[in-house]
Amino acid sequence: MPTYQYWHHHGAISVPDLEAAIAWYDSVLGFKLERRIRIDAIPADVAFVRNGPLRMEIFQVPEAHPLPDERRIPNQDLKTHGNKHVSFATDDVHALADELRRRGADIVFVADFEWGSNVFLRDNAGNLIEFVQEKPETETRAHL
Repeated sequence: MPTYQYWHHHGAISVPDLEAAIAWYDSVLGFKLERRIRIDAIPADVAFVRNGPLRMEIFQVPEAHPLPDERRIPNQDLKTHGNKHVSFATDDVHALADELRRRGADIVFVADFEWGSNVFLRDNAGNLIEFVQEKPETETRAHL
């Protein structure tokens, strides 16, 4: 059987205001506009924003339904099937959360666990974003 490689290309979100979302992802998370496209068949205006290897696709579709309130709260969102949130890794969740607050981010919570820490925030349209900091593994090699 052949082996195929694959890797993450992008996450996608839908927003009510594309221009506001592009500005938010730039000012809060440092994502820069990579390109814009129009998909007439949907119809949708689309922007790809990028920060290093991370890429997000942002859709604005006329007359799209707003994000329900329960989808804006991490623990409530788990009660609805479907995609939950986009998550990025960081080396210092607490320092990042402080910086995100300074940039005006809507922080949902910061939590510490046995395995590490995380912070959830909402973008300007209410979409959930998580940053995770895992504790280093104590054993880095397999052994008998």
